[in-house]
Amino acid sequence: MQPLHSLSRGQFKLMKTTSSKFALYLVLMRLDRPVGSLLLLWPTLAALWIAADGIPPLTMIIVFTLGTLVMRSAGCVMNDYADREVDGHVERTRNRPLATGLISKFEALLVLAGLCTVALLLLVFLNPLTRWLAVAGLAIAMFYPFMKRWTYLPQVVLGAAFSWGMIMAFAAIQEEVPAVGWLLFVASVLWIVAYDTLYAMVDREDDIRVGIKSTAILFGNADRTMVGLLQLSALFALVMLGEQLEYWIFYQLGLIAVAGLFIYQQYLIRNRNREACFQAFANNVWVGFALFLGVVLELSLTQWLAALTT
Repeated sequence: MQPLHSLSRGQFKLMKTTSSKFALYLVLMRLDRPVGSLLLLWPTLAALWIAADGIPPLTMIIVFTLGTLVMRSAGCVMNDYADREVDGHVERTRNRPLATGLISKFEALLVLAGLCTVALLLLVFLNPLTRWLAVAGLAIAMFYPFMKRWTYLPQVVLGAAFSWGMIMAFAAIQEEVPAVGWLLFVASVLWIVAYDTLYAMVDREDDIRVGIKSTAILFGNADRTMVGLLQLSALFALVMLGEQLEYWIFYQLGLIAVAGLFIYQQYLIRNRNREACFQAFANNVWVGFALFLGVVLELSLTQWLAALTT
């Protein structure tokens, strides 16, 4: 067994408060680290509100919230299973349960099967188009971990997988995916490639040594410039989205907050310090929240003004 002193702080806290095996399952599913779940949840909920042109049905909010958490966990398990031979050679991932052998391959596959079963049960509440889109999204998510061995652009595949919930949100509410849904998808992919490049910058030296590919390696010394260009492109796409939807003050204020957060992230990575790059990556949770809050307040204002005129 791995000694407790070699575990991360989050892992150690879990080990103290729960049975060791259950704690390891939580770590495997990254439920001890909510950043990844929130990075998916806020934009997906924003898409749900946009698709509904206001507050969506409570059932859809619950289904998409649970679906986001379950599929993020399933993606993490699949990622760790695919990387179990290399994670032990990377400083940030060397204590993961599969890499250390604290969880067996069979146990990981059982956890993955359980998560996929829960995801399938959630499909009962969705229309046929959304169900088929969910199957496609699952395929993209399961395909992603292996892209790191074949291409320097795995972040693009991850961007598509993380953004797929937005496409499903429009299909679930409107029974189609309109042009604004695809525009939001493009904006999300650009943003995700940017923040996952920040994440990859943390592991760049280790990844080069073990043969893992990423945009951080591809961009090289142009990494900060490329991240900035991706962030600007994502922001431009979100501005176009606002024009298409005729959103006004609160949405624009949300985008101003997003722009400020992007500038702050550029400041953090100015020296390419590993800890600062990870901090910049995690800061994107607030980007997603700013987008979600801007959409919610904008639609609330629109409904309030409509009520005044009737």
